[in-house]
Amino acid sequence: MASNLDTLVTVFGGSGFLGRNVVRALCKRDYRVRVAVRRPELAGFLQPSGKVGQVHTVQANLRYPASVEAALRDSHIVINLVGILAESGAQTFDAVQAKGAETVAKAAAAAGASLVHVSAIGADAQSASLYARAKAAGEQAVLAAVPSATIFRPSVVFGPEDQFTNRFAALARMSPVLPLIGGETRMQPVYVGDVATAIADAVDGKAKAGATYELGGPEVLTMREIIETIVAITNRKPMLVPLPFGLARFQANFLQFAPGAFKLTPDQVTLLEKDNVVSDAAKAAGLTLEGLGVTPDSLEGIAPQYLWRFRPAGQFQRKNGVA
Repeated sequence: MASNLDTLVTVFGGSGFLGRNVVRALCKRDYRVRVAVRRPELAGFLQPSGKVGQVHTVQANLRYPASVEAALRDSHIVINLVGILAESGAQTFDAVQAKGAETVAKAAAAAGASLVHVSAIGADAQSASLYARAKAAGEQAVLAAVPSATIFRPSVVFGPEDQFTNRFAALARMSPVLPLIGGETRMQPVYVGDVATAIADAVDGKAKAGATYELGGPEVLTMREIIETIVAITNRKPMLVPLPFGLARFQANFLQFAPGAFKLTPDQVTLLEKDNVVSDAAKAAGLTLEGLGVTPDSLEGIAPQYLWRFRPAGQFQRKNGVA
């Protein structure tokens, strides 16, 4: 029987938040992993994810088709995880999530490789959000080039290096007041490890070809409930002040230039106006984590394992074993 070490999996965006977890999951299953990133010299931290020589990094930029073609040469399976939360310079939603996805799909088709593409719940060609429209365009381009591609649409993804729970925990540590945008908007936070497992299962051949899966956690929570969970875990007590979408969008015109946790773009505000949960259609078709045999972990069960550092004197609590 052939070993998974005979299978080369190329992961575009493998050094990102989701990417490093996917690489780790693939290494545990003994696949050879090629990680295609814009700055391979900064992706050395991925090497310990596998055995000696199991992980190899190469340079690729989705805006340059020749680099993509070179990166996936001789690959058996290709995974595209590349996505951005905010535009910056040439890294626009259209360039990365629409045209970039098309470039990867066409190169995979030319190479005869299978394709797993990660999009997002909320991808919609008619959306008012540029992010959501680009995600939908990317899905369409992927299926046009590789009809057998498996697409995963996760809800908001959380985990130790995320830009979601860590962001609100950091804001709660810095400010006694937190603006609450879209407090009643419903989300289904999904643990990054569960998403990585689903992707690895697809590489194993357990997912349906040409299908679109929607990945969500075990609970549907409002944005208010999510933030309340985060501040409870971190033992912070900021005042949550509801902010109307109109005012939030006005402020975002300025905050889009802010650094770190304070950054907020008008497009992100637009996304918060719509629920981000697994559809009834996906549940009925078994195109979910549960349909793949993955039991999702909850936000309340996982987040305390890494948000402890945002507690008052959190590092000392951890040291004394009471985190």
